[in-house]
Amino acid sequence: MTLVDTNTEDRLSGLRQWQREAYEEYFRREPRDFLAVATPGAGKTTFALTLAAELLSRHTVRSVTIVCPTEHLKKQWAEAAAAFGIAIDPDFKNGQGALGKQYTGAAITYAQVAAHPMLHRNRTEARRTLVIFDEIHHAGDALSWGEGVREAFDPAARRLALTGTPFRSDVNPIPFVEYVQDTNGVRRCAWDYSYGYAPALADGVVRPVMFMAYSGEMRWRTTAGDELAARLGEPLTQDALAQAWRAALDPKGDWITKVLAAADRRLTEVRNSHPDAGGLVIATDHENARAYARILRRITGRGATVVLSDDPTASKKINRFADSDDRWMVAVRMVSEGVDVPRLMVGVYATTTSTALFFAQVVGRFVRMRRRGELASVFLPSVPTLLEYAGELERERDHALDRPLREDDDPEQEMVEESRKKRDTPDAGDEIPFETMEASAEFDRALYDGSEFGGGTPDSPEEEDFLGLPGLLEPEQVSQLLRKRKSEQKANELKAPKEQESGPPAHEVLADLRKELNSLVGAWHHRTGQPHGVIHSELRRVCGGPPIAQASQEQIRERIAKIRAWATGQR
Repeated sequence: MTLVDTNTEDRLSGLRQWQREAYEEYFRREPRDFLAVATPGAGKTTFALTLAAELLSRHTVRSVTIVCPTEHLKKQWAEAAAAFGIAIDPDFKNGQGALGKQYTGAAITYAQVAAHPMLHRNRTEARRTLVIFDEIHHAGDALSWGEGVREAFDPAARRLALTGTPFRSDVNPIPFVEYVQDTNGVRRCAWDYSYGYAPALADGVVRPVMFMAYSGEMRWRTTAGDELAARLGEPLTQDALAQAWRAALDPKGDWITKVLAAADRRLTEVRNSHPDAGGLVIATDHENARAYARILRRITGRGATVVLSDDPTASKKINRFADSDDRWMVAVRMVSEGVDVPRLMVGVYATTTSTALFFAQVVGRFVRMRRRGELASVFLPSVPTLLEYAGELERERDHALDRPLREDDDPEQEMVEESRKKRDTPDAGDEIPFETMEASAEFDRALYDGSEFGGGTPDSPEEEDFLGLPGLLEPEQVSQLLRKRKSEQKANELKAPKEQESGPPAHEVLADLRKELNSLVGAWHHRTGQPHGVIHSELRRVCGGPPIAQASQEQIRERIAKIRAWATGQR
């Protein structure tokens, strides 16, 4: 067994304030179970290993078991533990039996535990063991996983649970987590120490994040052969939104190409101050991931690293990318956890996964700070759910039991999501024939610090204003700069002649006119059989003006009048 340095003060000297506070809170009570909630990038690993080293030096425990969500994380934990003098075996297999004498403990996955809980129970009983649960919410991914974790580690001398993202959306209880009943009779998880994104941002521990949202016109053909159209970013039914979102992410459309190009321009600006800054695209499945990599090659002239969960070299690819200065990595949803690449500063959310847990995990890949003044940028579709998550990034969440399920809640949803992430396969229903006819992209708005900038008015700041922000700004400097531009925008709107003396805002009128025109185009399509795109193109040829997304109220009204004239036989 590797000896552990017994100089406690040396270990504590390098801790951040929150880590030291959590450490002191632990040793004030020395509980058997301790739950620490800390935002991604805050340093949960350092806190946990400092605590483990102290428990080992006091001989409170003799062994350490680290339970992780992914294989890649096992290696990261083992490497981090080595710096604390703790030898962890990242390659321990269920079938090998005893741990090698050179190791103080092992790093294993939740799946390993569920596959053979008695093996790990025997190991836990054999020596006084500290169990560290990394991202403890995964222990509730399935009933069998929770039962396996409880059976395997019930005899542990100490248990330290860590999580950095919102707890589960289902009502599956998480093993070894205490739930306290509130005044409404709902049981909510009780943590021992919490350090959220907002205080971490204020302390300069994590990066601020700017979200760039893109809308656009989508057209697709259904299984029945009908052509449908919708504008992403406007109120839609659940089915229409799902299909428009899917059309936007289709590699054959222009939406994803434009968004990737914009993200790459942002990355170029960031690399002016951070030459090794990298970008990460989160794709829905392996086919889209490979297609996005091809698009990035056309945009940048350089290949992108593609990481798939069924690739045995995935961990090596991630490590190589982390140590390089390559521009882009493209991965499926499984990479949301298990990737610690601090140089990632630009992200593209190109997946239809829409849970708060997953969104927070993705954003967590970009908030890890190397030095003050770094600003992360995440590009995403203008989908109401995602915009809500982006606007509430600083809100603390917890895991509540006994709450009523919504209609669309599925107790097994998280387990299904996890299994899909591991297979890199399309979402359920993606196998249904679906053909994207058109997918244009238009900058919609930027979100930062809970505020929106831009937002669909005719005088919105240009996309380039946001893409060109310096890559090295303090959080307060970003806020001041964006709010100054917003004030200038409002001043320009007041100076501009009003299109209406009264009535709804101009952008609402514009949205209604677009809907009316799209409805008329749909009716003309059913009457003539002409594709929607052909009809829109003919209206532009006859009436003039840009595509509908950039057309003014007068230009759209002229097209509405023209298509009504066609309907009455006037050409």
